[in-house]
Amino acid sequence: MHKRNLTEKILETLLFRSRWLLAPFYFGLVLALVLLLAAFMAELMYSIPHLLRPPTPDTEAVILAVLSLIDLSLVGNLVVIVIFSGYENFVSKIDTENAEDRPSWMGTLDFSGLKMKLIGSIVAISAISLLRAFMDLTDGEGVVDETKMYWMLILHLTFVGSGLMFAIMDYIGNRAEKPKEN
Repeated sequence: MHKRNLTEKILETLLFRSRWLLAPFYFGLVLALVLLLAAFMAELMYSIPHLLRPPTPDTEAVILAVLSLIDLSLVGNLVVIVIFSGYENFVSKIDTENAEDRPSWMGTLDFSGLKMKLIGSIVAISAISLLRAFMDLTDGEGVVDETKMYWMLILHLTFVGSGLMFAIMDYIGNRAEKPKEN
């Protein structure tokens, strides 16, 4: 057995306790969530009167407004996932005293699962932005910025490809960790 000296004990204790330096980051993300809520409410309050103008609401405008709200909601969900799983994985377990509304993934989402949820959310957000851009093409009022559309599509496909690569790496890594049965 390895006998630890005083310097090693102090260093290891300091390193272990330094994880608490991450707590302000997660508090900052809570404040970012408040900002997202403000942006969501502002978008909703702006959209309602503009979409209900007589004679009838413009269907495409309603869809674009809803896509914007979904986009903000997905980003908010992503922030909550990062806050909870990051805090629980790297700082300390959250004691919810067996609350019945505790999300089922809390405490079970490891770094690999967090990475997959993160890339999945990014792909969904990118897809919504791309859909919104394509719908803007149909309004018939402006010049299509082909370069911008091209790069948005390339970026989206890059996110999709990255997600697939992460999934394949996780699959290979999980298979390598399992003991082989004879």
